[in-house]
Amino acid sequence: MNSKPVLFVRSVLFWAGFLINTVFFGLAIVLLFFTSPRFRLKVARLWAKVNIALLKIFCGLTFEVSGQEHLDRENAIILCKHQSTWETLVLHSFTPYVHWVFKRELMLIPVFGWALALTDPIAINRGAGRSAINQLIKKGTKKLKAGEWLILFPEGTRTAPGKTRKYKIGGALLASKSGYPVIPIAHNAGEFWPKHSFIKWPGKITVVIGPAIESKDRSADEINAEVFEWIEGTVKQISDESRWNR
Repeated sequence: MNSKPVLFVRSVLFWAGFLINTVFFGLAIVLLFFTSPRFRLKVARLWAKVNIALLKIFCGLTFEVSGQEHLDRENAIILCKHQSTWETLVLHSFTPYVHWVFKRELMLIPVFGWALALTDPIAINRGAGRSAINQLIKKGTKKLKAGEWLILFPEGTRTAPGKTRKYKIGGALLASKSGYPVIPIAHNAGEFWPKHSFIKWPGKITVVIGPAIESKDRSADEINAEVFEWIEGTVKQISDESRWNR
């Protein structure tokens, strides 16, 4: 039974569990400040796996991933489609131990933001313009050379299913300057957990991890265009228009 009142109650139960989960693991990460970032990322991965279980139990929402063989490499820059809150909660579960690139305001959120700051991210002041890009390139290249993975949302904000948004140049510029490849990820999570929606619809989210896009001796614009073409083209293939406006 998928009436909206029932889905609303199921979503309430999910959010209650999510709040407990986030406070528990967030405080755990804060209290483990003396451990290595890699260990704290392992704790964050447990947080993601609990989120997956909560979504399945309370909302009937699962996912399937194809193309994981493309992550079987030393390291790279992941550029992921951003349709929903879902990917920010679940990506940790099936990607390598990634360091996030995000707006620094997120670190001001009590418990969640404090824990996020302790996972060794790159927090950007998006209002700083060119200096923010320089910071991304400098810090990102350093992490990549140390063998770490990075993940960014090239759209910069969530984009509703069926819509497209110009991809920001930061991730592609980092790839061009550092020479590290890009791994694109497409999904249709926005059809099940829409932007600004409290209700989560039951079903199975499709996630597709693409082959590496090489960046050596290529311009940022060229890389960005190829990433856009692959992600948006793949999203079209896995989308169902009947789920866009429910």
